[in-house]
Amino acid sequence: MRRREFITLLGGAAAAWPMVARAQLADRIARIGYIGPDRTVPLAAAIYQAFLDEMQIHGFKNGQNLVVEFRRLEQDLRALSVDAAELVRLNVDVLFADGTETALQAAVSASRTLPIVMIATNFDPFARGYVKSLARPGSNITGVFLRQTELAEKQTELLLQAVPDRKIFGLQVHSLKLENPPYDFRAAFRTLAEASPQMLLVLSSPHFTPLRSEVAELAISYRLPTMFIFKTYVEAGGLLSYGADLVAMHRQAATHVAKILKGTKVGDIPIEQPNRFELVVNLKTAKAIGIELPTSILLRADEVIE
Repeated sequence: MRRREFITLLGGAAAAWPMVARAQLADRIARIGYIGPDRTVPLAAAIYQAFLDEMQIHGFKNGQNLVVEFRRLEQDLRALSVDAAELVRLNVDVLFADGTETALQAAVSASRTLPIVMIATNFDPFARGYVKSLARPGSNITGVFLRQTELAEKQTELLLQAVPDRKIFGLQVHSLKLENPPYDFRAAFRTLAEASPQMLLVLSSPHFTPLRSEVAELAISYRLPTMFIFKTYVEAGGLLSYGADLVAMHRQAATHVAKILKGTKVGDIPIEQPNRFELVVNLKTAKAIGIELPTSILLRADEVIE
């Protein structure tokens, strides 16, 4: 159930466009090359639809004056690079790289001049050298960037508030990094168990998402309170999530794409950070691991899964 609703104020520019501008949009077909997660997955389908809905708000309706060439995100960079090169040959106006660094790598390998709009969730585009700054990217890339490591401090704070009886004087952090698929989460949990952890914070990659139920079930079996970054993990059995609303992020990115299609130079469009965050809790999981969440956390939650 929803505990509070956030209202996103959508710009009224679309309603106020001069008739001439609308006619110009109707007269040309915009083409987007979209590299993203498998749309047969419900979450991926929802964020893709949110992207299309936002594009329509800005005057680009799929199937009328907009064509989206979709290619499914793959972990194999070589195969994905072939797909990206094909999109460039189809004369798309913009490449959209959704979610992982692999998608952006493939887009960059396909073109150094074609505008690219990214959703960056599992990598830092500044540290990796793709762009120069948030305000002035200075390249053919812009988009939306989720800083997971900066968010971790707030996530840890909320996790400690949720399970105060497990709060330890002098908090110690033990980290474990999983880099190369296939991911062996069972082995990872066995390694973590050696340090007798009291709680678990999981930073996530889109490549983890198909395995979210396994991660949640393992955490329950070890009776570990967990904090994730995306709501979909809590829906699969995780205890808590605090992070960006993926649907809202894709609407933000769609706005960037629309600006480019209307003539704004990609290098002049600042990279944004997410503008909507949500706390989600799972009461069923709390019961399964033998904890009672404080009323303060329940009242603060945007959604409580019962």
